[in-house]
Amino acid sequence: MRLPEETESSAQINIVPMIDVIFVVLIFFILASLFLQPSSKGLPVNLPEASTAEGPLPHNLTVTLMADGAVFLGSQPVTVAELPVAIQRRRVGNNQLLVVIQADQVVPHGQVVALMDALRTVEGIQLGIATADPAGVTP
Repeated sequence: MRLPEETESSAQINIVPMIDVIFVVLIFFILASLFLQPSSKGLPVNLPEASTAEGPLPHNLTVTLMADGAVFLGSQPVTVAELPVAIQRRRVGNNQLLVVIQADQVVPHGQVVALMDALRTVEGIQLGIATADPAGVTP
């Protein structure tokens, strides 16, 4: 009995599964990069200018004082009385925190001082005040 001869087929690489894997990895990195934005940035306000403004410093929390007197910790609204408790809830361990105050330039000085006074009741934090660079670069 005669068997049919097998023709040698050339080896082929199917790249469709490899493309699927590449797209999944690409989607992972795109989504991961969206969450890399600092959540402690605060809200946009008109900061006062300072010629001695330093570049952006790494900080843990931002307290924003809006022109209408509203206070935000990160992007969450809080009252000045609730602020120390809200900061303690966000604290991890006994690490030192740098809290940056972003106060709109039209906010009265007394409100900024009252905010700083409330923040100073929290143990283990350092305060910083955000300013705008006259060249237009906001730290």
